[in-house]
Amino acid sequence: MVGIEVPRFCYHERLSIAGNCRMCLVEVVGGPPKPTASCAMQVKDLRPGKNGEPPEVKTSSPMVRKARQGVMEFLLINHPLDCPICDQGGECDLQDQALAYGMDFSRYREPKRATDDLNLGPLVETHMTRCISCTRCVRLRREIAGIDQMGQTGRGEDSEITSYLNQTLSSNLQGNIIDLCPVGALVSKPYAYKARPWELTKTETVDVMDALGSNIRVDAKGREVLRILPRNHDGVNEEWISDKTRFVWDGLRRQRLDTPYVRENGRLRKATWGEALSVAAQAMRGRRVVGLVGDLAPVEAAYALKDLMARVGGTTECRTDGAKLYAGTRGGYAGTAKIADISTAKRIVIVGSNPRVEAPVLNARIRGAYLKGAQVTVIGEAADLTYSYDHAGEDRAALEKLAQGAQATENAVVILGQGALREADGEAVLSHVLALTEAMGAKLLILHTAASRVGAMDVGCVTEGGMQAAVEGAEVIWNLGADEIEIQPGPFVIYQGSHGDRGAHRADLILPAAAYTEENGLFVNTEGRPQLALRAGFAPGEAKENWAILRAASAAIGSAQPWDSLAQLRQAMIAAHPVLGEIDTVPENRLPHIPPRPMGQATFRNVLRDFYLTNPIARASQLMGELSAQEAGRGRPRLAAE
Repeated sequence: MVGIEVPRFCYHERLSIAGNCRMCLVEVVGGPPKPTASCAMQVKDLRPGKNGEPPEVKTSSPMVRKARQGVMEFLLINHPLDCPICDQGGECDLQDQALAYGMDFSRYREPKRATDDLNLGPLVETHMTRCISCTRCVRLRREIAGIDQMGQTGRGEDSEITSYLNQTLSSNLQGNIIDLCPVGALVSKPYAYKARPWELTKTETVDVMDALGSNIRVDAKGREVLRILPRNHDGVNEEWISDKTRFVWDGLRRQRLDTPYVRENGRLRKATWGEALSVAAQAMRGRRVVGLVGDLAPVEAAYALKDLMARVGGTTECRTDGAKLYAGTRGGYAGTAKIADISTAKRIVIVGSNPRVEAPVLNARIRGAYLKGAQVTVIGEAADLTYSYDHAGEDRAALEKLAQGAQATENAVVILGQGALREADGEAVLSHVLALTEAMGAKLLILHTAASRVGAMDVGCVTEGGMQAAVEGAEVIWNLGADEIEIQPGPFVIYQGSHGDRGAHRADLILPAAAYTEENGLFVNTEGRPQLALRAGFAPGEAKENWAILRAASAAIGSAQPWDSLAQLRQAMIAAHPVLGEIDTVPENRLPHIPPRPMGQATFRNVLRDFYLTNPIARASQLMGELSAQEAGRGRPRLAAE
């Protein structure tokens, strides 16, 4: 807090104190006549001087300097001399602190100890000879991810970090141990030996793999993204990201759409932009047009699509999964709770959601609240959420019973998943969840699965009657990256997206667009917080930014939109919807009042079955496909021989 640096390896602000690296030694005046580990020494344990003077801690005395040099000499006794080729080089805490606090020679002449590397799966590469037994990886697995697959065995020089029974890691937060490792013992396997950190262009942006809006840093070499790292944001993702967020980058360059296509005689052929926009304008002229907003579209693209549809007399819909989100009040689709409220909650009720799959980082925050004593209740499918919970039931009757018997509770949060809203009685379910929230005096967090959903609803991309009413009778569908739906034969489909996925296969006209790392955009996360995503590279081939494609299409129909740049578009959008101008803040929302309606008899079903293949970028990733197959194999029953 006062700007004095204390070196450390094992200590981490978000993990329990281990006190085993001894690098943070300090001298306590009036204390024991030896250096003290500052991470484990509490202020209440300090003693005043013999004349009552306040305790004094020296962080750079001769005793401290000698102690740190000795600790560093011990840490380097068995460390291999592979700094020139280590993938952690340039970002290694041991390297930096050896330069600042170590000595320029070693008195150790005995042979170095070596250890076998571990097979932790396709994400984390291990070089365990470099390990200094800080146990950060073990504590993260146990305290944040909730998995006990790693630990330390042996004593003395035989001690080592290992996985129990040689298991591979099964958590979807395992990549975070790469960031925590202060040496090169745990590094990214997909990124290994691809680049040095000083060769990369670093861009701070936000994630779109789920609706949490995790803050990330995209590192690119030239036009190619080579890795994605988390950024600290205490209000959103703290400093963790999911494995899909971290490793999906290989899907950004595979199966890309890089030129327009027009379908003729049942086959797609390449076309120029002028021809493609002319075909689009001709198709929309005098026909009933509907615009669909996909899961990865920035708010500017959704706003521009709505404006384009209004110019041709059409409508726009963003609830492509059929969720019965209430559009009349912002609290009806963005809720009233902040993500940070979960950390201090004493009672958490989860309805129709599996947060471990839908938002793993949010689930880690729920686990943190549970470890502090929060009571968790789940209504929906039973699943391993990495913490214990009261399973109140799986059907609507359980929700109704809980709402009727609810009492006011201090610091309560209700988490409503999309699985509770996608059925035909979704509006009735929402009304009962609102009644439960009111009876408990709780805050409501609506957990979305699409990064674009809240922002698209903020700009009014909704149709009376929802998705079914929007597409019924449509003659032309402008599909803005909605790859998770099946469009029936009949309508002329204009697909605007980045990957050759389901939407492109059904399309009659394909307009290649930029991915989320290739254009500046605004995204509103599941709690209603607007955040800026910045461009880390450029789209391949002739692909264009989403807003620019829609602007060109409006000119092709003879009714040009009144903006010529993204800045002008944002000004118009924020003037119409001021809430989008409050960057990185969560506006105060109020819940709608919907009287409870009769619900059906169905059970709640979680919406995501495969965590790794939820969008076109993930489905284009070879690594995500490998992880999906591995997870499916882990779930199947084993034969006796296995």
